[in-house]
Amino acid sequence: MIKVLFVCLGNLCRSPMAEAIFRDMVKKQGLENKIAIDSAGIGHWHIGELPHEGTRKQLDQVSISYEGITARKIVEEDWDNFNYIIAMDENNMEDLRIIREADDKMVVAKMMDFVKDAEETNIPDPYFSNNFNHVFQLIEQGCKGLLERIKLSHQL
Repeated sequence: MIKVLFVCLGNLCRSPMAEAIFRDMVKKQGLENKIAIDSAGIGHWHIGELPHEGTRKQLDQVSISYEGITARKIVEEDWDNFNYIIAMDENNMEDLRIIREADDKMVVAKMMDFVKDAEETNIPDPYFSNNFNHVFQLIEQGCKGLLERIKLSHQL
């Protein structure tokens, strides 16, 4: 089983959106028995909460389920349990490096690293900007690229 973890600051807006979008893509391609997906936050502020209302509204508009997604904090053991840890921005990457360095058995990267010729390198946090539509579009692009990378790398 290939395991993917999406990470943002609070696991409230971006990483649960990525989890839901990626889960939907994986299911539509019949790979849900080969790829497991989760999300987590750097901070502890929202543990146990549902995704942000803006994230839920955006996902509802495109009929993508976020059922079962609640916020949790990343833990050091996640490096042992996941093949891919995907951060939403450079600040998340820095925070991940502080928690634990990656080893050569896993991929730790930013979401936009999987978008060819991306105009933006980070997924902006919509918590204050409320720009959930733009964030959705960026995450969707990143998820498509990530899924293609996983399929190629693991011959799925």
